[in-house]
Amino acid sequence: MKTTMFVVSIVAALVMASTSSAGAKGCIKGAIVGGVAGHYAGHHGVLGAAAGCLYGRHHAKEQARQGQEQPDQQQNQSNGQGKI
Repeated sequence: MKTTMFVVSIVAALVMASTSSAGAKGCIKGAIVGGVAGHYAGHHGVLGAAAGCLYGRHHAKEQARQGQEQPDQQQNQSNGQGKI
């Protein structure tokens, strides 16, 4: 059990060090959290990591989309073209 967790933590550290942040934005953090949660929820760490990665990517895309929309809304309101 201890050796398995040690190997998993080493692999996770190597994956985080070797991936580019642009390609895996949100996936790494979600996979780590999902893997730990899946492990404690019934020894389904791999399934939890996969689900966490998918959710992390989804969440990162939504945040990026909201970040792009906010400057447009502020510019429209400053020009007097905001919604009433």
